[in-house]
Amino acid sequence: MMMNQEPVIAIQHLNHYYGKGALKKQILFDINLEIYPGEIVIMTGPSGSGKTTLLSLIGGLRSVQEGSLKFLGKELFRASQTKLVNTRRKIGYIFQAHNLLEFLNARQNVQMAVELNEHISPQEALLKAEAMLKAVGLGDKVNQYPENLSGGQKQRIAIARALVNNPPLVLADEPTAALDKHSGRAVVELMQRLARDQGTSILLVTHDNRILDIADRIVEMEDGLLARDSQSEVTADCK
Repeated sequence: MMMNQEPVIAIQHLNHYYGKGALKKQILFDINLEIYPGEIVIMTGPSGSGKTTLLSLIGGLRSVQEGSLKFLGKELFRASQTKLVNTRRKIGYIFQAHNLLEFLNARQNVQMAVELNEHISPQEALLKAEAMLKAVGLGDKVNQYPENLSGGQKQRIAIARALVNNPPLVLADEPTAALDKHSGRAVVELMQRLARDQGTSILLVTHDNRILDIADRIVEMEDGLLARDSQSEVTADCK
């Protein structure tokens, strides 16, 4: 984690609303947050507190309505759809459901993400996918289909797919929710190790208190507000 570097994500005075007219309701209130290269930030908070909405804005899946949200120094407020698509291509996504394609084997599921880059040949994409599966401990499962794999193994493929293009940022939404304690722990430790190796920042939303110790920082959402940022508290204590 390099605090003297430019942040991967820089958010200032971000507000977000759902609905229009009389039905308009504010969901996010004056969010300010920075995430730095190689930093693992865990976001906690009750259901309905705005975590997934914030994640979708950071990931370029929704348009920024008010405030500033910069990804790698580029402003996403009033960004065109083309710019949002290009942003999404630079981000890895890991969800609660692994979202693998059942008709593709492990290698093909990961290789598909590499092939989004038109500058990489099919042969290079294949090699990158196999190397990434080996890195997540599935080198012997490259030809297996999802139906023959455990929940933990499927989530490892999802991690391989998210990290195979060396993205500067990975967004993970409840990645351990469907896993038992042992598998969940193994999955987040794997994410932690690969993030360190690649210098990737991770923003991970979770209700799983068993994995909080892997975080560099914990931020807590409550009623659409960023109620607590452990880094801010540490900084305040040092003054």
